[in-house]
Amino acid sequence: MELLAGVRVHVSDTSLGDESDAVQLIVDAHYAHQAEWVAFAPEQLGDAFFELSTGFAGAITQKFVMYRMGLAVVGDISERVAASKPLADWVRESNRGRNLLFAADLGELEEQLQDRQ
Repeated sequence: MELLAGVRVHVSDTSLGDESDAVQLIVDAHYAHQAEWVAFAPEQLGDAFFELSTGFAGAITQKFVMYRMGLAVVGDISERVAASKPLADWVRESNRGRNLLFAADLGELEEQLQDRQ
């Protein structure tokens, strides 16, 4: 558990294989850690998350929104963003919103969370 800008962030050590994994992690983060956000490394989400045509990212993000838990992707995805305009657009728009954030590291995530308060 990290406290970033006064926000409880559960830094997950679990990979997401499907939507049921996401729901279980949300429940665990909320009840066991009283977290408001869950942070994942890009590797924990897998390639399908970043290939928007698979629908995996949308399904996972929807679960987090539905259960009112923030989702943060923390790590370097610059190569993926450079290779996909739709992904680049989605990352940019997500970082303007409230439910999904992309950050290079926890320090950047903390700055983004601070800006939302």
